[in-house]
Amino acid sequence: MVTALVALAVLAAGCSAGGSGLQDEGEAPDAPTKGTPSPGPSSSTGLFAQAVDAAALLKADPEVSARVKADLRPCAADSYPVDTSYGMLTGGSSPDVVVNVMTCGDAVGLATYVYRADGGRYENVFAVEEPAVYAAIDRGDLVVTKQVYASGDPVAEPSGEEVTTYRWSAGKFAQEYWVRNEYSRSVGGGEGVASAETPTPAED
Repeated sequence: MVTALVALAVLAAGCSAGGSGLQDEGEAPDAPTKGTPSPGPSSSTGLFAQAVDAAALLKADPEVSARVKADLRPCAADSYPVDTSYGMLTGGSSPDVVVNVMTCGDAVGLATYVYRADGGRYENVFAVEEPAVYAAIDRGDLVVTKQVYASGDPVAEPSGEEVTTYRWSAGKFAQEYWVRNEYSRSVGGGEGVASAETPTPAED
């Protein structure tokens, strides 16, 4: 008898909850809508549309010496020993191009050039054509590093280096800073101590 009464009470509770016999949880949540995807990173290719053929640029430049052009040969297939960097150096509306020419075997710098975009062509505005030189762009400045060799130094072990920073001014690159590092032969690794960075008055 008691069991029957309990069953009737449960049935009555189910009916009072909406007649379904199940607990009413309220309205079912809406199905998740497919939101608009947030924009991803910009797909811009930067300020230049395509890379410059550095080897062709050098070969066509009458200001590049015959010696450098003679050394400008592919290391393998059509792969030339040139490093190319793009950046805003001369205040133009298009990136400038820094080209370093190296040897194939030990990657020693042979020459470095800066080309300024001028309409549809590139103008040679800076050149250093001597061994063990390399240029890079650093926050809008041109930094040229030249390895210094004493008599008898192997290619892989220069005696030091000179680092010169240039800044574009009045239509040309003017020297801003110069640093010379001399490497110790008595310390393992041959690491030298940098000399103080010396500002150099801009050239007229």
